[in-house]
Amino acid sequence: MRIGLAASRLHRAPGAALWQWFASCGAALADDLGVELCVVGQTYDDMFAAGDFPPRLRVRRLPPRREGGLIRLVAGVVDESGPEALDAVVYLLDPEDPTSQFPEALALKRECVIHRKPFVATLRHAIEWVEIERAARGLAPRSAALAALEQQTIALVAHDALKVSLVQFVDAHFALFDRFARRIATGTTGGLLNELAARHGKSGWVHRYRSGPDGGDAQIVRDILDGRCDRVIFFEDPHVAREHEADIQLLERSARMRPGGVPCINEARTAQLWAEAVMVAR
Repeated sequence: MRIGLAASRLHRAPGAALWQWFASCGAALADDLGVELCVVGQTYDDMFAAGDFPPRLRVRRLPPRREGGLIRLVAGVVDESGPEALDAVVYLLDPEDPTSQFPEALALKRECVIHRKPFVATLRHAIEWVEIERAARGLAPRSAALAALEQQTIALVAHDALKVSLVQFVDAHFALFDRFARRIATGTTGGLLNELAARHGKSGWVHRYRSGPDGGDAQIVRDILDGRCDRVIFFEDPHVAREHEADIQLLERSARMRPGGVPCINEARTAQLWAEAVMVAR
């Protein structure tokens, strides 16, 4: 397994998210998953300057961002095979880092969605993602990263072309989503999910906010910032222009602002692996 890795300066500081991830998951990355990390230059240099990461972990240095390091990650996501192909990207993002809005950073996330590869941007999601991959290999849960859904709120969001896909996904895993303490969604998606829930004998199953273009994303953002939303599944359509793109970016940015971050899954394949892993961990 080959993983692209980059981290904003904030998350590379001593004791910050990058080091917390290695402390929590380094042995699993090296021994359980056999990961090779392809690390953008400055992140790689800071890792070796600190000298505090799992010794058995295979690591390869890419050029720094300003010399095309992130662009190489984008190309690796697009590749389906070969020595440069990537299986996932962990990009620990500081929401105040302006480079997160550079074209190569935006393209990196978009290509992950298109090619159905995980894009992981927060510490909490990075820890959880390792557990998902371990579960996919039949390994027993190593931590509580996938547990305690009964105390959580989940946001369920989908662009127009993917609303049916999201409803079908929730229907296939209805018992799993029913375990959550609370479910929230933007207007149209919430209505479709409540129609689905009615067929399962549930009333008012999803709390509906306004539609996305009418401000529903901002209402979910407020719940994230106030600690009332613990994870997001957002089936994104990367192929269409969205008139409320700023609201969509606001939702993803807010997920990175909470301490440790909120896991945000952006496409169906990764969501399916998450659902399967949660059922194993139960």
